[in-house]
Amino acid sequence: MASVTLDDLTKQYGDLTAVDDLDLDVRDGELLCLLGPSGCGKSTTLRMLGGLESPSGGDVHIGEERVTDQPPYDRDTSMVFQSWALFPHKSVLENVAFGLKMAGVGAEERRESAREMLSVVEMSEFADSDPVDLSGGQKQRVALARSLAIEPSVLLLDEPLSNLDKRLREQMQLELRNIHEEVETTFVHVTHDQNEAFTLADRIGIMNDGEIEQVGPPREVYDNPVSLFVEEFLGDTNLVDATVQATIDGGVVAETEFETDIEVPTAPGEVGPGDPLTISFRPEELTVDHVVADGGQRTASDVSDEITTSLEGTITDVLYRGSSVRFYVEIGDAGVFFEQSVGADTEFEVGDSVSVSWDPDDLLVFSAGDRVGGGGSE
Repeated sequence: MASVTLDDLTKQYGDLTAVDDLDLDVRDGELLCLLGPSGCGKSTTLRMLGGLESPSGGDVHIGEERVTDQPPYDRDTSMVFQSWALFPHKSVLENVAFGLKMAGVGAEERRESAREMLSVVEMSEFADSDPVDLSGGQKQRVALARSLAIEPSVLLLDEPLSNLDKRLREQMQLELRNIHEEVETTFVHVTHDQNEAFTLADRIGIMNDGEIEQVGPPREVYDNPVSLFVEEFLGDTNLVDATVQATIDGGVVAETEFETDIEVPTAPGEVGPGDPLTISFRPEELTVDHVVADGGQRTASDVSDEITTSLEGTITDVLYRGSSVRFYVEIGDAGVFFEQSVGADTEFEVGDSVSVSWDPDDLLVFSAGDRVGGGGSE
């Protein structure tokens, strides 16, 4: 195992800056996921770490050693790619042993090491099989075993599960995490799939436009996003534009697309009258009730005493999503959605009048892309 340190790492292709002064520390033995949209620079960062791309600036350290100028074969790393790249004319065992053969390990020793690694990825019974006879998931395990067989200090994984179907990808995510716990090697895993990152990672580094936006454990980056980009990228939410009208104790009063003013929590001095805001209403934090003609309510769920804000709207669309149903509500010039599990006691239909309530402390508030309040922030 080894730690990884990237200092001011930069990669330019002509006028295009793919990675921009990136700083990142990967702890010894952890599984860190680099997560971000296509083109954000995550794979380029991984390739510079492995020596497959030369940085335009900055440094790469593995452990205490500066490896910025070292070729890939001199770095104590191994990479698993999107494509399995197995040798079709070699058996599974020979594929796994190939790296050891190139390293000059004797025939008997490399076969024994390869068999041990096949056992780790639960592929022992396929040692004598041809790769062409394997399923996609089995090929991915063989490619993983081949990379682990040389016992790298750092294993680099460049979206290795992207070619698998949904069910197999989810199965391999769990198996990959179990393998990491067993081999105790530092893993740096690149993905654009947030569910994959949440399943696998000890920590997640969220990338955007060549830079790291935030690094932290999965729950931390979800519960406390530092920027609007992170909030939008991690899961689905309702984003409503607003403008600060006045400051109050503990927050501000903001004019919203709901065609009404609401109170939102912000840190002292972060924003003032006239400043634009984006407010995130997460669907899991909303409480929704039917509104009936006489002004009473038919309760869909108990309303907490802490909920202090409520607006009425009309359900405009219902979207069935398998295990859940998503409902879209029009409130003023804005729309929000909420979800219910299939089989919930109370159902809503298009045209229903509903009351949408929330606790202001559950709102997340952003200005100019930066987090300025909400969610229990100080």
